[in-house]
Amino acid sequence: MKKLELKFLNAEGKTVTYSLDKPVEPVDSAAVKAAMDEIIAQNAFSSSGGELLSIKSARVVERNVVDIELA
Repeated sequence: MKKLELKFLNAEGKTVTYSLDKPVEPVDSAAVKAAMDEIIAQNAFSSSGGELLSIKSARVVERNVVDIELA
């Protein structure tokens, strides 16, 4: 399953990550940046290290799991 990870820096300078399942693809980088800017502007989320102050990065992560059959 793919996830969109939004990474911010908080008041303590630590990275805070929010993950969203099943992002729309192809990902529109301008829309992601605009959404992240809006999250910061509205102080929509908080963290244990204080409010979110800046954007660090965003990425799509895919995790593949293969079960191993044990005989």
